[in-house]
Amino acid sequence: MSDTNTGLRRVSSNPHVRSGVTTSNIMFWVAVSLLPAAGYGIYRFGVGALIVLALSVLSTVLSELIYEKAMKKPVTVGDLSAVVTGLLLGMNLPSTAPWYVPVLGGIFAIVVVKMLFGGLGQNFMNPALAGRCFLLISFPAAMTRFPLDAVSTATPLAMIKNGESVNVLNMVTGNIPGTIGETSMIAIVIGACILILLGIIDLRIPGTYIVSFAVFVVIVRLLRGEGFDPSYLSAQLAGGGLMLGAFFMATDYVTSPITDKGKYIYGLFLGLMTGIFRMFGTPAEGVSYAILLGNLLVPLIEKCTLPRAFGIPKPVKVKKTGKEADEA
Repeated sequence: MSDTNTGLRRVSSNPHVRSGVTTSNIMFWVAVSLLPAAGYGIYRFGVGALIVLALSVLSTVLSELIYEKAMKKPVTVGDLSAVVTGLLLGMNLPSTAPWYVPVLGGIFAIVVVKMLFGGLGQNFMNPALAGRCFLLISFPAAMTRFPLDAVSTATPLAMIKNGESVNVLNMVTGNIPGTIGETSMIAIVIGACILILLGIIDLRIPGTYIVSFAVFVVIVRLLRGEGFDPSYLSAQLAGGGLMLGAFFMATDYVTSPITDKGKYIYGLFLGLMTGIFRMFGTPAEGVSYAILLGNLLVPLIEKCTLPRAFGIPKPVKVKKTGKEADEA
């Protein structure tokens, strides 16, 4: 823009390209993409799963609404982020969880992890996963009781940990015990494909996460002298919410890196940490803890991978002479 008085050209600082994509639009499609896995969980585990999901979503939405009303802040429940948080939290719970478990988890996820840090875009870790870990610590018995055909039994990963064999095909289709949304790998991948085709997520983080985890598992087994076992590797990939975490929680815009290099580093870290937790830790799981630890490292990852602004040269270290060093 030219200044008619001085003849100088001024460049405005406002953005000149606008996008029609909104937070509510993105969250709507994330919620839609979660429906195949959530729907299968309801089909597999019955009305109990539906109640847990409904209570989880209701508690997150009401928590955000009541908090913002009480603090006299703008109401943001219309952006649907609380709905997605509630849906993800509910999908990470067993269908037998008592009513107060999803309610308390939803309150913790929204009020403590999200709103107290400034709301959407300010939380330092994934609210749904933080809520799940809070519930695991507070109600371990309720959070680790997984039914299958009305009989509580161990999850496939727990069975693998004990040296038992598992049916990989059942893990892929979802005919296994577990949380509501993690059992069917097929349903999770269908939802992930929706997000990828819409351009909401890309494969940098989930792809690096899954590949690095698989490589880590293979290397550890080879070093232990156990050899390469395709069935074992397939079971590790299909179980324990790895796919749900990789595509739907590790890719959270707020708590994942924005730089391309950062996404690869982040995915690599998640894969290694999940492998360490599963192969060397006492619990059979590891996805939730790996992602939360990765969330804490995101600021450092972005600081190290953020491209230098155009026109700013890289600092050059000048070696001082002996005399200059003595004077300094």
